Amino acid sequence: MNDYITLGNTEIRISRIGLGIMQWGDIKLDELTQPVNQDVLEIYQTAVDNGINFLDSAEMYGNGRSETHLGMCLKALPKDIIIATKFMPFPWRLSKGELRAALMRSLKRLDLSHVDLYQMHWPIPTVRIKSWMDAMADVFADGLIRAVGVSNYSLNQTRLAYDALDRHHIPLASNQIRYNLLDRRPERNGIVDLCRQLGITIIAYSPLEKGILTEKYSPENLPSGFRALIYNKKYLIKLRTLFDVIHQIGEAHNGKTSAQVTLNWLTYKGAVAIPGARNKKQAKENAGGLGWQLSAEEVENLDRVSNVFMRIF
Repeated sequence: MNDYITLGNTEIRISRIGLGIMQWGDIKLDELTQPVNQDVLEIYQTAVDNGINFLDSAEMYGNGRSETHLGMCLKALPKDIIIATKFMPFPWRLSKGELRAALMRSLKRLDLSHVDLYQMHWPIPTVRIKSWMDAMADVFADGLIRAVGVSNYSLNQTRLAYDALDRHHIPLASNQIRYNLLDRRPERNGIVDLCRQLGITIIAYSPLEKGILTEKYSPENLPSGFRALIYNKKYLIKLRTLFDVIHQIGEAHNGKTSAQVTLNWLTYKGAVAIPGARNKKQAKENAGGLGWQLSAEEVENLDRVSNVFMRIF
């Protein structure tokens, strides 16, 4: 299979599995001028050496630390990488100039002259979607970004953003949403169908449901915090039915892991998955979701079994 797809109706080619780097914002340096943390550099190098060319960050991740670490990686190991980041429309950001100013700060942290994909992080309603898309069109026209995306936009909000950009003859390239084998709401609320119809790429965050779909947790090793309320012992015992199917499929594809089968399921659906990685081992495993493809029958089987776990919240 082709491990790369075109980002929306643009000329940008990205890997079907990318790397989400929210966790990089958690890693603190005494001085941001120091060499990049070695763990981060190893994750970056492992990902790109295994076919991943799409990295997704945001100004919100660690108050800019994620972008700063990425900029240091790009400088230490220059690669042909597609970079995405996001603008947060806080309620106190009320003018188009706020977007440009935030973008310029992101570019400074990344040490880049432009970013490939610039996304609205959330549809906070203080400012109209049209106004923010007009601001996106301005920085697009100035060559500061190559493509426009949104994140967490509903069906109607996606239509509004698409129409607003279309007036500037700019495609809406992507909508980044929560989407995985345990959270298939985008298939039911119309987002998947709309994005397919309009040529918008779906970027799936939390593709491994924060480790649940990697089998990191079990009835004997429960997650902590809020996740423990949802993924309690009873639920994880019930999940064994799904993991039995995943294991069978993985064995049929030369021993692919649960994470790799789950990520490949998303690529079959046409989405670009952006799992995180806390070490190079995880980065390599995630990249192992590339280079092969589930069959239609296997996807239908996963769909059927996962229907039982459909989230309703």
